[in-house]
Amino acid sequence: MLLGVTGSAFLAAACSPSSNDAKPSGAKGSPSKSASESIEGKAAAGKAPSGAPDGALGVNFNEDPAGLGAAQLQALSATWVRGFVPVTPGDLEEDITRQRAVKALLTAHGDGRKTILSLKFPYSLGPTKGPLPAPGSPELKDLLALVDRVLAAVLGKVDILTIGNEPFLETLNEERDKTLNVFYETLARHVIAYREQHGGAGSGTSLYMGALNHLDDPESRTPATERWLRFVNRTPELAGVDIHPHVTSLQNAAKYINYVVPTLRSDQKFLATEFSLVQFWTEHMDDPVSPAFAKRHNVDPGRKVWQVIGDAIKQPFPQEKWNDFISMTQWFDTHRNYLTAQMKAFRDTGKLAVATYGGLQIESMASEWDADKTPWILNPLYANRTVRPNENGTLGRNVWFEQFRALQQTG
Repeated sequence: MLLGVTGSAFLAAACSPSSNDAKPSGAKGSPSKSASESIEGKAAAGKAPSGAPDGALGVNFNEDPAGLGAAQLQALSATWVRGFVPVTPGDLEEDITRQRAVKALLTAHGDGRKTILSLKFPYSLGPTKGPLPAPGSPELKDLLALVDRVLAAVLGKVDILTIGNEPFLETLNEERDKTLNVFYETLARHVIAYREQHGGAGSGTSLYMGALNHLDDPESRTPATERWLRFVNRTPELAGVDIHPHVTSLQNAAKYINYVVPTLRSDQKFLATEFSLVQFWTEHMDDPVSPAFAKRHNVDPGRKVWQVIGDAIKQPFPQEKWNDFISMTQWFDTHRNYLTAQMKAFRDTGKLAVATYGGLQIESMASEWDADKTPWILNPLYANRTVRPNENGTLGRNVWFEQFRALQQTG
């Protein structure tokens, strides 16, 4: 079931036609019965793969799989693995299978695990910063050729392909309108056509659109996000939509669910390939360290939380000291069951396909650490950069580790 206020009011608006969309037959608001049956009839005819995963929980490594090998996944009993690949010339090897995220996912696939690859199009920062390629432009033609190279390497070898990573954050602010919609709809139709030419739904790779951010903020619920969800609903070949609820509370994560789930067709589901309480952690980085922790471990009681984390990055703590830091930090300890609670909320909708949670403290989380650094480093299952390995080389673990394992048995 959905949490809090239902999304039925939004469903009618999200599925109503706009000047940017073709109007389904008989539609004057929410889709008519005949239009809805037409959509689902197409899906039943094999446009979207059947047998979607149901409430699975996997490991996410984003762009950096370094250190997350078969042994680490086995220790977690993980059956699903997700990463993303920037679709830019500078990020892709001539042989796509050698790109580190793609290589890691193909290796996981070879080991019998299920895999998710998100295609990232970074136009808001870095060397590719600039406007989105326009329809029919040489720039778009080149980009689609690059997409084809990725598809040739992964189609049928990843279980889920997500078209987009965080589109509304990875596009220039002034283009986060119908310009963004046209670009991603063009990409989606291209990917769908490529898959159709290479086995269609029978290829074994399901297609999702993703991922939406900041849906707990009403200002992020724009005509462009509504058009995004309409497009997903009206495209039979798409299995659903991805969300990234990085939030301050479970209540704010519920706002994502209540906004998105009512827009899905009955045969569609959602992904949550990233999720965390990182915005809540951010609010507490300037807090003083716990007096109990300071006393037990001879730490200056005037040090702040971000400074103690920095100490652990510079010289990793023994596992016991890290455990004390977590348990004696009251605001963290009271959320130690977050992973279990969030997965219950996702699964209670009956519409979750797969959620994936951060696996390792990757290099970018620890680099240039200071008071303003977003504390992604508190999220992952392994505390490999803040806890020293034990005598047999086993990586340090975070508070979520055993919850993740237990949740594999209840999904």
